[in-house]
Amino acid sequence: MANVIAIILAGGKGTRCSSDIPKQYVYVAGRPVVMWSIEAFRKAIPGVQTVMVINPETTEIWAELCRKHEFESPKLVPGGATRWQSVKNAIDAIVAEPDDIILVHDGARPVIDSATILAVKEMAEKCDGAIPTVPVTDSLRMMTGEESSVAVERSQYRAVQTPQGFRHSILSQAYSLPFSPAFTDDASVVEAAGYTELRLVEGNPKNIKLTFAGDIATVENSLKNAQWIHLEK
Repeated sequence: MANVIAIILAGGKGTRCSSDIPKQYVYVAGRPVVMWSIEAFRKAIPGVQTVMVINPETTEIWAELCRKHEFESPKLVPGGATRWQSVKNAIDAIVAEPDDIILVHDGARPVIDSATILAVKEMAEKCDGAIPTVPVTDSLRMMTGEESSVAVERSQYRAVQTPQGFRHSILSQAYSLPFSPAFTDDASVVEAAGYTELRLVEGNPKNIKLTFAGDIATVENSLKNAQWIHLEK
């Protein structure tokens, strides 16, 4: 049976969140955001190996948070200047078999449910990669010039979430490619390596990425109302 390794990306500075500390350490529903993200994978897949990509400058902050909350830290890997480099660092740091499943997740998406995690894992076992998505609800326009645009059919588009899942052999080969600005997520890296059997699975609209200060209240409300979350007293 293939093992599952979850890479939690928590190396960003989170400047748009208007906080004195990186957004992954902001307190939501009683604990730092990234702890909710890590715990979600541990609940969904007992025995999952977790690896956390961290900004080396915040290592002591994280250590103190773990002591305060009696939280078992994942293996830590130093992040890079880009998301691509951070994921590559994590892949290079793990030991895995070719068919092991790697789930890559944004640490600032704490409202990730077990059903989505398991759906991504199970689909990744059958194809080149699995991507959770949700329908686009806003109207969309495509820019055709500096001041011109045309309407596009939103039903043809999906908003991409994490975790994204891949077999280790595929993901490690893809991340051996040179960096490209076109790499916006792991699926785009894998696709550039020639793996085109990427399947979409149903995501969760509540699985938003905490980006702006206003997102904190939304995320906290979702966590407090989630049936699968056990809040700290």
